[in-house]
Amino acid sequence: MSPPSKTLVVRFSSIGDIVLSSPMLRALRAKFVDGQIDYVTRREYAELVKFNHHLNHTYEFDTATGFEGLRKLKRTIKSEGYDLIVDIHDSLRSKYLRGLRGTKQIAVVKKRVIERSLLVQAKKNIYREAVSVVDRYVEPLKRFGIENDGKGLELHIPDEVLFRISGKIATLRLERFERIIGICPGARHFTKRWPPQRFAELAARLANEMKAKVLVFGGEGDSGICSSIAARITELAGIERATDYCGRLGLLETAAAMEYCDAILTNDTGLMHMATAMRRKIVAIFGSTVKEFGFFPYQAEGFVLERDGLYCRPCSHIGRSACPEGHFRCMEEISVDEVFQKAKMLISGDAVRAPVVS
Repeated sequence: MSPPSKTLVVRFSSIGDIVLSSPMLRALRAKFVDGQIDYVTRREYAELVKFNHHLNHTYEFDTATGFEGLRKLKRTIKSEGYDLIVDIHDSLRSKYLRGLRGTKQIAVVKKRVIERSLLVQAKKNIYREAVSVVDRYVEPLKRFGIENDGKGLELHIPDEVLFRISGKIATLRLERFERIIGICPGARHFTKRWPPQRFAELAARLANEMKAKVLVFGGEGDSGICSSIAARITELAGIERATDYCGRLGLLETAAAMEYCDAILTNDTGLMHMATAMRRKIVAIFGSTVKEFGFFPYQAEGFVLERDGLYCRPCSHIGRSACPEGHFRCMEEISVDEVFQKAKMLISGDAVRAPVVS
């Protein structure tokens, strides 16, 4: 089998999925050193890959252009004459793009739809093991001799972004604080959000007992949650103890700011994977989702808190707008004190080393 000279990777969304593809991109480049490797993603996520040293070009798809925009993109891809298309999304859009005559080889991620559906709908677990999405993305490429190198996630951040964030961070005068803690209290779906008031209480307690500064991260959709949490931290711990960066930083700017944190406390969200890529210590809180879906923090030093044994869990592989049972036990039964103790152990570096979670 001759190595491809031109490879196209397709993953339209979202933040976590794209960050989790970084080991696969590194492995592709290691195998096809001189080949052309390009990536297709949605415009709003493009900065996560457009500066990646292992890629030659990033196509940015604007969803506002609809089918006509997708058709134009397909014509462009066809004109490039890719030898290999790696579809790690396997959606209707990606199926349409990869359906090109003349493409020599197509590799498609195995999403384990049957296993996932049985676990969510019938609570029957037929997964043989919990395989990270990182490894699932590499699986269809094994026929080319490509393996996961085990070096973890990565983000490539331009110097100008790092300099810009260093200037913003300098205004906070972080030297006044003994610890810097980041929190990511948002998530697209309700059942993946630990109650905001608990995030506020937790962060304020850490600020008071560990003399910490709290940085609040999130996207524009999280602004209401984040602003209320930052205000509550200020009320409980004092002025200047919290800075709300939610919706004020781009994706790579957020990643650069995370690098100043001693630890990140987060829900199961794309920002969790960004923090992992920045090699931050992680305390992750999982509600309606489970490790079998492949999205636990990959090779991160830290803890995952979840409620095992609930008859209703998991209720979805992506999250829901409300608890279908009405009790929300998967999140309500995770206490502030429980998260605080894990966070304190992780941040202070006590005798028991935090496990690597994946």
